[in-house]
Amino acid sequence: MSENQIGTEEHAVGGRSYRKARSVISLVTGASSGIGMAFARRLAARGDDLVVVARNEGRLKEFADEIQSALGREVEVLPADLTLADDVGRVERRLQSDDRPVDLLVNNAGFGTAGKFAELPVGREDEEIRLNVLALMRLTHAALPGMLQRGRGGIINVSSVGGFQPGPMNATYSATKAFVTSFSEAVHEELRGTDVKLLALCPGFTRTQFQERGGFDTEHIPKMAWQTPEAVVDEALVALDKGKALCVPGVANKFAASMTHLAPRGVVRRVSAKVSERF
Repeated sequence: MSENQIGTEEHAVGGRSYRKARSVISLVTGASSGIGMAFARRLAARGDDLVVVARNEGRLKEFADEIQSALGREVEVLPADLTLADDVGRVERRLQSDDRPVDLLVNNAGFGTAGKFAELPVGREDEEIRLNVLALMRLTHAALPGMLQRGRGGIINVSSVGGFQPGPMNATYSATKAFVTSFSEAVHEELRGTDVKLLALCPGFTRTQFQERGGFDTEHIPKMAWQTPEAVVDEALVALDKGKALCVPGVANKFAASMTHLAPRGVVRRVSAKVSERF
């Protein structure tokens, strides 16, 4: 059995039943752009079938058609706004289903906001927490029991290097990513001794539409600080295969993350504030 085939499915033809190997099924949230789309492409290219989740159904269907035509993989489109409880519930039910069960969950959907917290619309900050924290936690919880019962599976929770320190001018975003990293590392440890893996992925500046949508001014970010979504995804999949708890892709990001642990908290906080003033 190849690495992208797992278990078997029973089929009936002409009154006779037969079993065949089942492809790995990966569910990716925020799959219509950026890191999420890069994950979906890489996973389909290695032979996974997909469940793609995002708000924009039209873009998801276009992407599904592209993957099916180019790679011949099955792509299930599941439109959902994960800031809404009912939509989160629909994705939870898909993750809990025993019909074509999900083997890999990539919790990628998320967004950031920029500006002084007191001046930002509180409703948008609330949505940010519901998407970045609550939806991710609920989908992780929905996926794990079935994976543990089947004795296999993986989850990648997309966090950020921004979660390693306080983030003045993007306070809520940095706080949500601090939660994601801490939560993911804790659950990773709870899974020790099982064949279910959980990884916290903490990318830095990545060439996506994330910064533009969040209102971040990135004009002064040096070119060496940027990564492509494909490079981030490749490091994440290697780290997951190795059973790591944490992946910080890119040499510059690894250095920055390590420095936040070595410097006094007050220094880290003030440096972060000074850097934020430029953007």
